[in-house]
Amino acid sequence: MQFSFKNYDTENFYDEMFTPDGKMRPGYEVFKQRVEQLNQTELMNRQHTAERALMSMGITFNVYSEGEGTERIMPLDIIPRVVAGEDWNRLEEGLIQRITALNLFIDDIYNDQKILKDGVVPRDLIETSKCYLEACRGLKPPKGIWCHITGTDLIRGDDGTFMVLEDNLRCPSGVSYMLENRELSKQIFPEVLARTGVRPVSDYPARLYDMLKFIADRPDPNIVVLTPGIYNSAYFEHSYLAQQMGVELVDARDLVVSGGYVKMRTTRGFEIVDVIYRRLDDTFLDPQVFNPHSLIGIPGIFDVYKKGRVALANAPGTGVADDKVIYAYVPRIIKYYLDQEAIIPNVRTYICREDDDLKYVLENVENLVIKEANEAGGYGMLIGPKATKEEHEIFRTKIKENPRNYIAQPVISLSRVPCIVDDHAEGRHVDLRPYILYGDNINVIPGGLTRVALRKGSLVVNSSQGGGGKDTWVTY
Repeated sequence: MQFSFKNYDTENFYDEMFTPDGKMRPGYEVFKQRVEQLNQTELMNRQHTAERALMSMGITFNVYSEGEGTERIMPLDIIPRVVAGEDWNRLEEGLIQRITALNLFIDDIYNDQKILKDGVVPRDLIETSKCYLEACRGLKPPKGIWCHITGTDLIRGDDGTFMVLEDNLRCPSGVSYMLENRELSKQIFPEVLARTGVRPVSDYPARLYDMLKFIADRPDPNIVVLTPGIYNSAYFEHSYLAQQMGVELVDARDLVVSGGYVKMRTTRGFEIVDVIYRRLDDTFLDPQVFNPHSLIGIPGIFDVYKKGRVALANAPGTGVADDKVIYAYVPRIIKYYLDQEAIIPNVRTYICREDDDLKYVLENVENLVIKEANEAGGYGMLIGPKATKEEHEIFRTKIKENPRNYIAQPVISLSRVPCIVDDHAEGRHVDLRPYILYGDNINVIPGGLTRVALRKGSLVVNSSQGGGGKDTWVTY
């Protein structure tokens, strides 16, 4: 029996593949034609082949909240998410604008603080942010760049408009899934990729290496990837990127501060390290400056960094722009520094520290999505319509006790893409995380990780909460 999209139902959601009247959106024509030449068994075999390949390649992540079976693959659904070139060009322009403004904002916050003096962003909002690091005051990172690697989460609402859901500027993860999903697409649908005209993403490791090299002072710098260790949820990605770039993967045991430099232990003795792509949070980086209990940091590294003798990507302190309350001010930040309106809008956001917003949120918890300011991965979040009355009351209490720590947003009906469910296609909600590199220029990788909520009706796309991934095809 041939596989067919004939009975696919968009269910009144914005669908990335089909219009409400069942017509094909641009970019999917070749894919649909090829898939409908396959019978159901052949298509399911391709799906299972992709899943086995992910496991055999060791592309897994850890789920901390579960006591057993914590190592998982991030499931890949082989129906791609296609973004038309015209839409992508607009997103690229908007992401470059946003990263430019956020970099200026972070630099200002830790130096002149003009935006605080002018009252555009409240001073107490910065000073009470868990990710604001007083030790970073006066820092001038190499080349003036703070946020070298960013993963900005985008969603599409009912009308098809792209919006920024949140910014990830500390240690954004998931790029290895983007790269491996593309490699699997090449194996499963090679002729479809070629005929569709999909922009490549496979040069990301080379672009990442070039960016890291750019922020070094030496022409042939010694670059390393610093991991918290094998038990970190993204350890596979750390080792993968180090291998792809041809640089060393190190942890705290491999590095030491000596003679005013960061040095790496090798079989040939100590070698000076010029650039560190760190995959651990700021507060674990140096126990002498931040968390004194950190066993995964390097004592003295922050002083070496301040003296300009090692470059760190991302720069310490960037997390202040990750704060979900600061997110609500980003359109104002763009206007302040660039005198421009935001090209990609934010989702409407209620700031619980502001009295009118607080009143509205407390009265409408059951209709809103509530988020903690500094949580990630789908944790610390309440989806009001899906929660119980008891959970509503728990969050009301939490918000009253610490309103600064919470924001709220309307429930957005995320756009959907068809997914293979048993022997047919059903729509599942998705978001998109493009990756942006900031070196000698700002480089938006043409694709990103499409995360998909595999549970029917779910809006939570995070892999730690049962989500999966799709390859993202950006057309020319």
